[in-house]
Amino acid sequence: MIVVHHLNNSRSQRVLWLLEELGLPYEIKRYQRDAATMLAPPELKAIHPLGKSPVITDGDKVIAETGAIVEYILETYGQGRLIPAPGTPERLRHTYWLHYAEGSAMTPLLLKLVFTALPNRAPGLMKGLVKSIASKAQNRFVDPQIKAHADYWEAELSKSVWFAGDQMTGADIMMSFPLEAGIARGGAASRPHVKAFVDRVHARPAYQRALERGGPYAYA
Repeated sequence: MIVVHHLNNSRSQRVLWLLEELGLPYEIKRYQRDAATMLAPPELKAIHPLGKSPVITDGDKVIAETGAIVEYILETYGQGRLIPAPGTPERLRHTYWLHYAEGSAMTPLLLKLVFTALPNRAPGLMKGLVKSIASKAQNRFVDPQIKAHADYWEAELSKSVWFAGDQMTGADIMMSFPLEAGIARGGAASRPHVKAFVDRVHARPAYQRALERGGPYAYA
């Protein structure tokens, strides 16, 4: 049986959602972030050398990275569900968005989170300088990048209900986290198609079941 090594408030929530969409049995092993650093606990390094979440175990297999986990679950247990047919334009789009989610979309959103937190973590005498540097980095690089991505999402979702076409796929599960984060801290809520996508995701019974099993989930 699949075991999800689940860190609170993390991207592993998407793995739980995928498993619920497919109706697969699974177990959850829970880990809590350090309250001071917000980092994963050292116990996760016993599962994977990097000590990060998400990671799953399936028998003697250990799979890390959300995109790789989604691909593994769909290929091993999906039976053709949540993935377009091979050789179709939708399949190519599915592959693209599956990898874009972490490869491109999350980078500026993560930088936004880091630069927002930096001033509060700086020593007293350095707070002003760190705040100035962080503000300039956000205004000149991070925020324009987030806007470019959010405009891209809005344009693509104006063409189809889901990222790969008219049917929900694993790519939408991957893209849910960047769009949630984009709405929470990147101003993407002003894009109607982006907002509608996230609303559709949140309304899905499988998404709600994953929240019930995974616990509170803050993506801001």
